[in-house]
Amino acid sequence: MKAVILAAGKGTRMRELTNELPKPMLPVEGKPILEHIIGGLLLAGIKNIFIVTGFRADVIESYFGDGSKWGAHITYGRQEVQDGTGKAPEVAREFIAHSSFLLTYGDILVAPDTYAKMVHRFNEGYFSGVITVTRGEDVTKGGINFFDDQFCLKRLVEKPTHEQVEQLRQDGWIKPGDPAWYNAGIYIFKPSLFEFTAKLQKSPRGEYELTDAVTALITTGHTLAGFEIPGRWVDVRDPEVLARLQSAAS
Repeated sequence: MKAVILAAGKGTRMRELTNELPKPMLPVEGKPILEHIIGGLLLAGIKNIFIVTGFRADVIESYFGDGSKWGAHITYGRQEVQDGTGKAPEVAREFIAHSSFLLTYGDILVAPDTYAKMVHRFNEGYFSGVITVTRGEDVTKGGINFFDDQFCLKRLVEKPTHEQVEQLRQDGWIKPGDPAWYNAGIYIFKPSLFEFTAKLQKSPRGEYELTDAVTALITTGHTLAGFEIPGRWVDVRDPEVLARLQSAAS
């Protein structure tokens, strides 16, 4: 198992905080968000890590170097054009080769043992991947996922409008009392993902969406296991979230 961390974006919602630092390098509990992620990956026995960089790539690359300080092997590749999450993993395609890989956004914080639990879930069956979810978030900011009785993915709707959410209720996809499974932004994939990222078309938002590749996987018969993130899950999406994390640590 290898790992790919998507850390190319500037994080414009962070305003002046990311004038000099890419968002994944903002400090939480005394160290960059990326360092927390790498620590968890190493706990899961994942040492071969690829970081997709872009904005202020030099800051990330000079801080982590080849990863030897942490007992990791870190490789880098740059996403020169910020055209969406669907194309970003392709930067690491040669690095991945024939290995399964854990894919995470570089601004998501979870408990360190989460990654090992994901690997365990992946190994429970013959899956093409794992998609992680959390409960109770505003699904209009991300994606809402629907699962079968074995908690394998049946459908994913990316950033639904309030009207779409209401339609999903009317159509019986969202049932009273059932949790709304919000896409948590951490995955495991087999290299077969690249068959689908290569065919992506731009979404109405003008970007290549990773979730469109996920949808293509399941509609062609691939099985993706669901996994609920246990305990801590934080999408460090804006200065207010960062401030809460920093005040809680002080």
